[in-house]
Amino acid sequence: MWTILLLTVSNIFMTIAWYGHLKFKDVTLWKVVLISWLIAFVEYCFMVPANRVGYGQFNAFELKTIQEVIGLVVFSAFAVLYLNESLKWNYIVGFVFMVLAVFFIFKKW
Repeated sequence: MWTILLLTVSNIFMTIAWYGHLKFKDVTLWKVVLISWLIAFVEYCFMVPANRVGYGQFNAFELKTIQEVIGLVVFSAFAVLYLNESLKWNYIVGFVFMVLAVFFIFKKW
């Protein structure tokens, strides 16, 4: 469970670093890059331990898959709540296909 928690916190910071600046078009690009980089540093402080703790319980492919699914959930909430974008049906269908990918990755064949 620690891995999931750490990956969730990590993805919250990375989503803010990558997309939080989109509401601040008046801020110069170099400042946005610097601020985003500082936020991304905090993200790494959660991502690296998440992968270290989770590796062994999960393999590298499973860790990356978990991270991507958490990233989609975090990003979707961020886009709807912070950027005021709508979650359209085709996005949801695409996410369903990604969940199917999770099934195939985690299925023990």
